[in-house]
Amino acid sequence: MSERLAPGWLTARPIAHRGLHDRAAGIPENTIAAAEAAIGGGYAIECDVQLSRDGEAMVFHDAGLGRLTGADGLVRERDAADLGQLTVLGSAERVPTLSEFLARIAGRTPLVIEVKTRHDGDLALAHRTAEIVAAYDGPVALKSFDPVIVGALADLAPGIPRGIVAESRHDDPAYAALTEAQRHGLANLLHVSESRPDFLSWRVDDLPNAATHLCRLLGRMPVMTWTVRTEAQVRLARAHADQMVFEGFRA
Repeated sequence: MSERLAPGWLTARPIAHRGLHDRAAGIPENTIAAAEAAIGGGYAIECDVQLSRDGEAMVFHDAGLGRLTGADGLVRERDAADLGQLTVLGSAERVPTLSEFLARIAGRTPLVIEVKTRHDGDLALAHRTAEIVAAYDGPVALKSFDPVIVGALADLAPGIPRGIVAESRHDDPAYAALTEAQRHGLANLLHVSESRPDFLSWRVDDLPNAATHLCRLLGRMPVMTWTVRTEAQVRLARAHADQMVFEGFRA
């Protein structure tokens, strides 16, 4: 377990999932417009980063471009300049780089960045993300589903809070490359001595569970929970977590 304590700002404001997005209002997820809406509402922001072909960290959730931009192929198959010309969900918003995203937030609210992974040991995105946040003057934390990335961030981004994103079941295709033993380790936080997280980010419908309960009780490690969309999930979050990543309402 981490020997550091997570900063108080990490649990001070509810976190808008991919920004305070609202497709009907022309504010897509993971865009500068969604970030501005979250800031206007007094919320912290969670965003995702994917790696472009030329090694840039892009604020984008999916590995593929289709759902959000209508374009073919994968984020990693295009250069940053090309990706930056793509509009998101038919709006005027374009795919931003992480540097552009941070420049607009400018320390006005906390930001939690999820470093996406293919669970293949590739640390290029972690390196680029750490390089960018090192120059950022504002409250920021990093997290990932991949304990290898979280552990590496201890050296790549010293002083930046880091967290492990987790869930108790691993039947999603994103985990297809993992062995049963690896999935068991993720579900039960058996990697904690290597990943050394400062906080957990656990799937709300998997609460309560032993890992989150013991980390809060014995490890003084705060738990944020995702993605809270219903009143029942709000109650779960309030009972068993210290923070929520929410979507579809105003927390």
